[in-house]
This record gives sequence, structure tokens and C-alpha cells, in this order.
Amino acid sequence: MIRLDKYLCEAEAGSRSQVKALIKKGRVTVNGEPAREPERKVDEERDRVELDGEPVCYERFVYYMLHKPAGLVTATQDKRERTVMELLKEAPGRGLFPVGRLDKDTEGLLLITNDGALAHRLLSPARHVDKTYLVKTALPVTEQMYEALRAGVEIGDDKPTRPAAADPLPGTECGLILTITEGRFHQVKRMLQAVGNEVLYLKRLSMGPLVLDETLEKGAFRPLREKELEALGRTDQGKADRGGAT
Repeated sequence: MIRLDKYLCEAEAGSRSQVKALIKKGRVTVNGEPAREPERKVDEERDRVELDGEPVCYERFVYYMLHKPAGLVTATQDKRERTVMELLKEAPGRGLFPVGRLDKDTEGLLLITNDGALAHRLLSPARHVDKTYLVKTALPVTEQMYEALRAGVEIGDDKPTRPAAADPLPGTECGLILTITEGRFHQVKRMLQAVGNEVLYLKRLSMGPLVLDETLEKGAFRPLREKELEALGRTDQGKADRGGAT
């Protein structure tokens, strides 16, 4: 159950003050009856909410692409550090969380959603979802380093890393484009350490089919577009018409 004014806000019918005005003017109905109390509780799954006779679409799941800047931790809350969620304070949607983690000093693509099933699918070790990074290194990346990364390296865990795709970063010898299919703790940094190098800068470019929109400035976010949702297999999980039980 959710307050009617909050329901309308999350359905992007207006700001809190705007939807309260709409309610008090009698322009909102619940199950065909005028609703004039903003605090009235409605059932997101069963109640039919209309504005000026048109069904209000309640957004069940929301999906945002964030261009994470360095300096923020990837968490919903932290007692000591600023988190990426501070950048999405005004974003519609309840129960938002980041999918996976990027280190505090790492930049790039971060998916923010409230879709737990999608998060599980993207993060499940059994699915080996590709994650591609732009890596700048302290030393030139040698052919021997590339060969080791492509074969899998020992980073102090129970088993070596899975084979990675590693290609030179155009314009420099001190960098590469690295694609891994795991999500171990500090994995990219530990892999480069294992081959005798050091990561100076790290940026995630993609995760599965989702590719960072380079037009997004650092710290900016936007809703995923239809093609991106299609690629993630979530076109049926976005806005859902809560116009009654099915």
C-alpha cells in the first residue's frame, strides 16, 4: 500500500504539491470514485487510479544508467563516505540500488535499479556476464602481460581468473581494454599486479549488453532507453498499468 500522492508522484504525474492540487480538485479517481485525500492509501497491484479519466501508469521497476565519478562509494548508504545514491536523490523510484560495485576511485558505467531479478542475473557467477574496462597502467603492457591476462592469472584466490579479452588502448602503450567475466574483489587491479603492472586509472565501459553513454557527464544519470531495456530483456518490466487485478 502507498499514499495516493506518492503513487502519482512516482508515476510522474507531477510534483508532490502539484498532485495534491490535482487530488483536491477532484481530478483523480480510485476505482471509479473521486479521491480527494492525498494521504489515502492505494494498492499498487489492484487499485485502478485515473487522472482526468485516463489510467495512471505506475512504474513497477525503474532503470538508470549512471556515469559514476571517482570519489564516491558504490553503496546505498555508508556512515563515513558519500555514496553514488546521493546523485539520484531526485530520481523517481523506490528501493533503488546499484548493481554490482565499482571501487571508490573507479569511474564509468553503473546500473541503478530496483529490479532484484535483473541484478541477480547480471551478477550471478554462473552466467559469466562480460564487463569491459578501460585501464591505464603505470608501465607499458607487454605481449607477455597480454598473453597471461588472456590465459588467466593467479591473484591469490582458490583458482586463477577466467581467461580475459585484452587489447591495446589506442594511442598509448600504458593501457589496455580488458573484458572479464567475473566480479572478484578488486579483480582488475589484482590481475594487473599479478603480471607485474599497476592500475593508475580504471573506467568501466560496459556490462553485458549495456554500454556507457559517453554523452553523460560524470555524475549524471538517465533512464535506460527502450533498446537498452530490450537488450537486457526487461521491456515487460518497466511501466505497468495498475488499472486493476488481472
